[in-house]
Amino acid sequence: MLYPLLFEANLFPIIWGGNRLISLKGMPPIDVPIGESWEISAVKGKESVVANGPLKGKNLRDLSWEYGSELLGRTIDERYGSEFPILVKFIDTRNDLSIQVHPDDSMAMRRHGCMGKTEMWYVVDALPDAYLYAGFSRDITKEEYRRMVEDDSICDVLAKHKISKGDAFYVPAGLVHALCRGTFVVEIQQSSDITYRIYDYKRIGMDGKPRELHTSLAEDVLDFSSHKDYSLDYSATENTSNVICNNRFFRIGLLPLTMPMRRDLRHYDSFIVYVCIQGECIIGESTYLQQGFSCLVPAVCADIFISPVQDGTKVELLEIYLDSEEFD
Repeated sequence: MLYPLLFEANLFPIIWGGNRLISLKGMPPIDVPIGESWEISAVKGKESVVANGPLKGKNLRDLSWEYGSELLGRTIDERYGSEFPILVKFIDTRNDLSIQVHPDDSMAMRRHGCMGKTEMWYVVDALPDAYLYAGFSRDITKEEYRRMVEDDSICDVLAKHKISKGDAFYVPAGLVHALCRGTFVVEIQQSSDITYRIYDYKRIGMDGKPRELHTSLAEDVLDFSSHKDYSLDYSATENTSNVICNNRFFRIGLLPLTMPMRRDLRHYDSFIVYVCIQGECIIGESTYLQQGFSCLVPAVCADIFISPVQDGTKVELLEIYLDSEEFD
């Protein structure tokens, strides 16, 4: 029988990483920079492993195939063929990430045999001067792109967005983007590990070698036109689910709780992911979820209570699921 699932820590040292992930999760300090925590992952070789209950030790990829519609939801199971469709991460940047872009489903399937990558960022924290890049500041041509990558001036035509806690950005496939120094985000994306690095400041990786670039591959998927803004407006009303983003890839809400709340999402026929950004709560009857960790509620359990451990103490959750009405 399925139940709300917790997962073992799944941390990745990266050259640009920081130390806030370890602090958020209340783990002992370590000497390597941790850039990412893959909270909910069925990506082959990087799967989340269950940490609680009878399914402890099983990985999410295997569970998705074993339980199918019970875990995913019937429509989702049919659409994705028992593949878990999203990947959820924490990302902590001590230094700038590479300038990059992701292919859409069509291009990714042709080139790599997998789905593409559209994503969304929710800013958990940011240094006072933190910013990110999303999109071009003006329309450019392919010829300009090639020249500006070659002469190290590509950042001059990127749209720069100053950020603070609670900001959210939609990052569709084809959009040039980069998180920069001092940002700490939750990233919700399609379940894909395909990234085309365009520019990486001539940086040396943790293996002592220059990091691989994919400038030519990126050229075929980039949207070279400028757009006004990719930031998302939403409310943050307590004790309700505030929708931040809804499309065919994911539906994401902010859930700031100070009291117990029932979430009956059975009509969506979808799994639900809860990412705890602040505080601690009980999911269902007894699943304890603390800040810095995430819980996967199977579709068959999608009528559930969430209760702060201490009444009146604020708990902040991201609530993530799929809305099948958006599929077409």
